[in-house]
Amino acid sequence: MKAFQRETGLAAPLDRANVDTDQIIPKQFLKSIKRTGFGDNLFDAWRFLDEGDIGLTPNERRLNHRFVLNQPRYQEAGVLLARRNFGCGSSREHAVWALLEYGFFAVIAPSFADIFFENCFKNGLLPIRLDEAVVDDLFERAQGDGGLELTIDLETLQIQLPDGGEIAFEVPPGNRRKLLEGLDDIGLTLAQADRIRTFEASYYQRHPWLKRGAGADEETAP
Repeated sequence: MKAFQRETGLAAPLDRANVDTDQIIPKQFLKSIKRTGFGDNLFDAWRFLDEGDIGLTPNERRLNHRFVLNQPRYQEAGVLLARRNFGCGSSREHAVWALLEYGFFAVIAPSFADIFFENCFKNGLLPIRLDEAVVDDLFERAQGDGGLELTIDLETLQIQLPDGGEIAFEVPPGNRRKLLEGLDDIGLTLAQADRIRTFEASYYQRHPWLKRGAGADEETAP
């Protein structure tokens, strides 16, 4: 998983509340457990006017030019501004994979569905919860003529605005470590490999019959 320390990107305002995971990545495109191949179908029912088939690229589809991500000014956006309860619905991690593959590295909203919030940290996407009034202000700036470019610093827990202003945010310490070090849950466990081996050696010294039993099972297993 890619580490996240400091990223800069244009903000795209998705002015909809209660966006669920089936709207983020519709179920008909969930044909793989790989973490790639979903970005082209992000917000599919909103981005396109046709029903796409798996394998078709966005260039082969009928674009909905009224949808925010299809507007030229928000191309190459790296930050998604959203409204309350973003990521509700099912627990599919594909929603996070699609956002990442499309090019987003952070989502800012007043609130997130709990499972989606945790899935973000497991896959390298930064979800930031801010007060609704602050999010309203960011929407207004992003929808203005000059757009809005944000620099998000996970080390200092600050969002830097183009005018020099800063917005503080909070991230649970354990989740912050995951992103800063680029560790998913398996990576966190492997980081303790030496301690695990030391414990195993000590444990079997104190209970040697357990190791003998385990070895016997392995020998007789089919």
